[in-house]
Amino acid sequence: MKKGQIYVFSGPSGAGKSTIVHRLRQRINGLGYSVSHTSRAPRGGEVDGTDYHFVDRDTFCRMIDNGFFVEWATVYGDLYGTSVSGLLCQIDNGIDVLLDLDYQGAESMKAYFKESVLVYILPPSLEILEKRLRERATDKDNIIDERLNQALDEIRKCSIYDYIIINDDLEDAVEKAISIIQADSCSRSRVLPRVNEIFGLPGKGDANRT
Repeated sequence: MKKGQIYVFSGPSGAGKSTIVHRLRQRINGLGYSVSHTSRAPRGGEVDGTDYHFVDRDTFCRMIDNGFFVEWATVYGDLYGTSVSGLLCQIDNGIDVLLDLDYQGAESMKAYFKESVLVYILPPSLEILEKRLRERATDKDNIIDERLNQALDEIRKCSIYDYIIINDDLEDAVEKAISIIQADSCSRSRVLPRVNEIFGLPGKGDANRT
């Protein structure tokens, strides 16, 4: 069975990465999604086990000590993490998995799963980013100011990503993300094992046999 792929989407808060990930899950059949754990309280409308696995801070820290997470980070005072078992269970069964992570999480994911694909979502400008954050009305003004102050530092780190999408039009950004996933599904590293199996060609370890 072909192993699943991991696609990590990142970007400053308000860039639209979560919306794009949600649209991808609607548009591409069979995609998995890794639900992160967090120590923060649920926001309005969020459902435990669907949006996040909500746990208290002490429980989260015990999970860190037990090696439960591929990656974890402190974001604006709250803890977020991605479980090893949750990912392996899906990719070992051939399921492609989407993740919505910050820069630190994406970097850790690439170190752990070297074939993972990193996609960075950018806003068209910092002015539009601020407008989106204030219209969203999910954070207090001081948190919004903090997010904006950190946004440029985060954007400078986009150079480690495999793909970068500027989200000036949501539907266009979604189409570009779909194209990335479709192209990667045809990459040599993913398809060649299946080609070898179908046509009885030598595998990598048998390259000298003819």
